[in-house]
Amino acid sequence: MTINIRNKNPKSAVSKSDAVYRTLKRVILDQALTAGTKLPEDSIGERLGVSRTIVRQALARLNGEGLVELRPHKGACVAQPSLEEGHNIFEVRRALEALVVDTLIGKLTPQKIKQLEAHVDAEDMAKANNTASSIQLAGEFHVLLASLTGNDLLLRYVTELVSRSSLILSLYGRPHSSDCAVSEHREIIAALAVSDRNKAAALMEHHIDAITTRALLKANPGNDFPDLLAAYAREEGL
Repeated sequence: MTINIRNKNPKSAVSKSDAVYRTLKRVILDQALTAGTKLPEDSIGERLGVSRTIVRQALARLNGEGLVELRPHKGACVAQPSLEEGHNIFEVRRALEALVVDTLIGKLTPQKIKQLEAHVDAEDMAKANNTASSIQLAGEFHVLLASLTGNDLLLRYVTELVSRSSLILSLYGRPHSSDCAVSEHREIIAALAVSDRNKAAALMEHHIDAITTRALLKANPGNDFPDLLAAYAREEGL
């Protein structure tokens, strides 16, 4: 069955591309597809009721985040980074997250602190009902921190590294409690709120180290691609 996004209030091409991008990203990061799975533009477009051009735009964004590989004359597939690549990703992320913390010291207004706290509250609520949503929100916390620096280039790189880290964890990570992420995020916010540079930096380093140590090899079962797309697309209104 084709899930068509056309309705009485049609979305713009940009909105459609965003929805396809979010759908595919969730499918990949939720481990619903094995690494190396082909992502044919025509099949995705037919399943989601959009043009191949829109699918191509979404795949290009995912390629930029390291979640999809675009192979000449072979099409797109889910990326399959090695453990060595994963190690390098976390090394770079550790350095950039430290820069984010350092940049935010003394610059967080009460409004920005409330914004961070509201996000972590959402993480806390999600952990009891939806593990996948909780994990996604945990990654977005770091993107939010980067956005509050006002440095667009830093935000771009952190966003990419968070996505790549999530893929590494989905492929190689062992199960973990979302309680850890929530409590650690709250501690980081508290240190930033009082401009305690050393404590905030130490907390962030410990947090990233904890994420890195979860990178242990595990199996990743295969699934039926069209049916998976249908399920995820409904949540995006496709």
